[in-house]
Amino acid sequence: MLVIALMTVFLGPLALTGCTGSGEPPPLPPAGVYEHGAAGENSRAEPAPVGGTAGALTRPLGEAGWFCAQVRANADGRAMWCRIGHRDETDTLHPQVAHFLLDREDRLAWAWFPATQVNHERDQGDRVAAAAAPTLTAIWPGAGDRIRREMDDFNRDFEARPRWRDVDIPWIGWRDAHADYSYDRHSGLVVSARDTSVRRWPFGSEHYATTMSSAVDDLLAGGYDCFYPPQQSCTRSQSNGYFRVSLRGDQIVSAQFGIGSLIESGRQRHLLSEEFPHGLTFLTEAVRRPVTDRIEQSRRSGTGFAGIVAGTIVIIDARRGRVEGDDLVAYLDIQIGVPLAAT
Repeated sequence: MLVIALMTVFLGPLALTGCTGSGEPPPLPPAGVYEHGAAGENSRAEPAPVGGTAGALTRPLGEAGWFCAQVRANADGRAMWCRIGHRDETDTLHPQVAHFLLDREDRLAWAWFPATQVNHERDQGDRVAAAAAPTLTAIWPGAGDRIRREMDDFNRDFEARPRWRDVDIPWIGWRDAHADYSYDRHSGLVVSARDTSVRRWPFGSEHYATTMSSAVDDLLAGGYDCFYPPQQSCTRSQSNGYFRVSLRGDQIVSAQFGIGSLIESGRQRHLLSEEFPHGLTFLTEAVRRPVTDRIEQSRRSGTGFAGIVAGTIVIIDARRGRVEGDDLVAYLDIQIGVPLAAT
């Protein structure tokens, strides 16, 4: 049964088709999945498998230019993550990601294709469907056709009802023999397998990251304005820099920051130490040097990178400015690690 539900501020849930829905889409993250002690947590990233369910899921994305990896695991399951960057006509990059959670027997339990930040809302839904349909068809025949059909119907109805944009957050839900699905333009597409689940979701990051409380003093010394706790985002006005993290308690799970590069006569004039005087202290000593070297390589060349360095996910998006001979101006948006699935 197809259900299109409206969550309204004043009227509560309404079923547009005359069917009764649950009133709201599934919560992100699902209740209780991270409320557990360490269960053999492993936060060392590994390349995406080439075989099994994990390989089948990630292969269509890899063939389309996505980067995929296993980002963490524990005794109950493992988390896969894929990413690609889309550039628009202004050369602004819009990242798109996908999360997968598999159980110990390599069965898909949960997947999330978040909405992307694009100029046109219809393009947002098209990109979600373009990623999800071939991926899920690889393990569940027919799932992709249903995804495209349901999302096309939803987007057509959305465009025909301008009043939805004012006070409502519309969403659509359906199920097939494999899973329950929900989609809205804020969260994207969430998929929960009907016969498989993972009770304790992986949450480790200790292999590559330290704590925010141990890193904040070094950020302040580098000129960042940080008010932690509770603030998880810092700014550096003199260089248009930023530093933000996702956390589990005080433990850093992922970090994103922006830094410029200025090469003159073949030499770097904007040193990393200007912003991080004691180095990247939010990273563990085991990975700090190789990750720093990879960042400096991109700063010298003005080029991006997506891969695994010393068991750590490193994403670098580079925007190049003036290039003359040995001179280079660039700005790099850098991500270390991956947020927990569904957060």
